[in-house]
Amino acid sequence: MTRIVAADEPGIAAAAAALARGELIGLPTETVYGLAADATNDDALRRVFGVKGRPAGHPLIVHIADASWLDALAAEVSPACRALIEHAWPGPLTVVVRARDSVSRVAIGGRDTVAVRMPAHDAALAVIARLGRPVAAPSANRFGGVSPTTAQHVVDDFGGGLGEDIALVVDGGACDIGVESTVVDCTLERPEILRPGAVTDDDVRRILEPSGISIGDGVTGESRAPGMLARHYAPAARLVLHDTAASLPRDASPVLDCASDLVESARTLYARLREYDAAEHTVVHVLMPPARGLGHALRDRLRKAAATAT
Repeated sequence: MTRIVAADEPGIAAAAAALARGELIGLPTETVYGLAADATNDDALRRVFGVKGRPAGHPLIVHIADASWLDALAAEVSPACRALIEHAWPGPLTVVVRARDSVSRVAIGGRDTVAVRMPAHDAALAVIARLGRPVAAPSANRFGGVSPTTAQHVVDDFGGGLGEDIALVVDGGACDIGVESTVVDCTLERPEILRPGAVTDDDVRRILEPSGISIGDGVTGESRAPGMLARHYAPAARLVLHDTAASLPRDASPVLDCASDLVESARTLYARLREYDAAEHTVVHVLMPPARGLGHALRDRLRKAAATAT
């Protein structure tokens, strides 16, 4: 039977031991809870894809406990990448770099790049450091569904699979940020933001400008990182998006207001979507946030959550 463990010394030790045995765990971060596996164990990584129902070509983000670990994963680290991690790690920033041959091809979906981040969560860092190896940790939910931001969300998502599929869940409390990390492709001369997050495009520009580095105008090419698919983060309810309150129907109910407080909207977004599903709402009207700062990440998640399934 899977158990929720506290983010204390016994819980950290139990989580690291489970990972070392090749088991999967629910791991808290500041963004969302991850389904964590030893990133050097191909069998465990294959179980992550199987448990989530995730396509094998959709790469996983590798999480590390210290910025110095990046050099063991990256074949090269550009000046732009160095600047970004110096300013934003630990934190909600993932960098995509050329992968060393030693990096598991299962984790990177057969590509030649690896996505890496150092989370800003004491429990996550403690578990990874205790293991002594990087962990791969996509969101701890079924593929394409609403990401989990509490330990109970992980339990709710995997239901009867808990105990079989996941050894334990570390309870690190509700996630502080609530939406997935910003992903920046640092393999290009002009880095590209592949997925918006709490490290905003303005933040990225501000970090890189002193070095004379500009960012790309937009994402090009195929999906190269998690969260780039057209439909993702989706609840069972159909989301109807509105750019202004004036476009809301007079009898619209429920209405999810994401325009008033961007930080609070991000922190509670996935929990609110889960509440609507639990209440069996079939339609939810959403007042969209402005296209600035954290609003870009919220708009990205909401548009993908509202996209029609194909």
